[in-house]
Amino acid sequence: MEIQKHGILMVSDFFYPNFGGVENHIYYLSQCLLKLGHKVVVVTHAYGNLSGVRYMTGGLKVYYIPWRPFLMQNTFPTFYGTLPIIRTILSREKISLVHGHQAFSTLCHEALMHARTMGYKAVFTDHSLYGFADLGSIHMNKVLLFTLADVSQAICVSHTGKENTVLRSGLPPEKVFVIPNAVDTAMFKPAPKPPDRNEIIIVVISRLVYRKGADLLVEVIPEVCRIYPNVRFIVGGDGPKRVRLEEMREKHSLQDRVKMFGSVPHAQVRSVLISGHIFLNSSLTEAFCIAILEAASCGLLTVSTRVGGVPEVLPDDMIVLAEPDPEDMVLAIRKAIAILPKIDPQVMHDRMKKLYNWQDVAKRDRDSV
Repeated sequence: MEIQKHGILMVSDFFYPNFGGVENHIYYLSQCLLKLGHKVVVVTHAYGNLSGVRYMTGGLKVYYIPWRPFLMQNTFPTFYGTLPIIRTILSREKISLVHGHQAFSTLCHEALMHARTMGYKAVFTDHSLYGFADLGSIHMNKVLLFTLADVSQAICVSHTGKENTVLRSGLPPEKVFVIPNAVDTAMFKPAPKPPDRNEIIIVVISRLVYRKGADLLVEVIPEVCRIYPNVRFIVGGDGPKRVRLEEMREKHSLQDRVKMFGSVPHAQVRSVLISGHIFLNSSLTEAFCIAILEAASCGLLTVSTRVGGVPEVLPDDMIVLAEPDPEDMVLAIRKAIAILPKIDPQVMHDRMKKLYNWQDVAKRDRDSV
């Protein structure tokens, strides 16, 4: 039986040139759906002078509509302000399916609402976990309840994420599918020559914000450096908590053992990862965490907090989990250093190629609608 070809509109406030898990997911998923013969168009807001229509690799068409972000890369909610331009794109591009990404994307919610108003099939993918008690989460959950009342299907990136979305949105569990993220293993591969293990290098690449556990790093790094004189840290990323890390480095005189790289462009992430042996993730909440996949694909052993969907991401012999507590994280790093001699980066990379690929994600996305 011939598979129906769709015209798919991907909508989110989060897309290139901004970098992150959602942006990568949309890009790689779109590229694989194009290869499967579907038509894919992306709609996002303007980024600085980047406005209008642009074409990316593989003929991926992107509409940077002239809306400016007003908070955390989100456009101002207008309900019907985006209707004329969304309607024009749906008609012009002969779209049959609208796929919105990320719960706190205003553009996503408005596009899904307009799509259902005009009778289009609508799918929503949730990439994050949210609470139920604080004011922001209560407001977000009410919006989600309204937007997802009439969607065809919802997709989550982990089973923990599915439970969270079902509870927040009131969707029947049978309408919510779990399709994980993936990693481009051709881009993230181990170094031809593994780094010398006389000096152990622990890599952190993350936004330096509270949610990503930057405060935990402030307590964990000095303790690990005290226990192991041959351990160095590389910290890539930027954010409001960077000041705390730099203060910690000054206070404990660790300037020669803790390198702060600042914001690392995605194209250079591999070159940072392959200089290390262990990848450290200190997130306080995480639905999936693509960064762990990228590190494992480069052959690094991962130490991570046991939060959200992280325990689902890798097999037990490729990751050491810890509670989001400084003492437990130090113990986990000690355990990782002990088992490091047994880790073969190339074997780990080969396993990742079998476990995760974007072609499989695209096929599962297609089959779910």
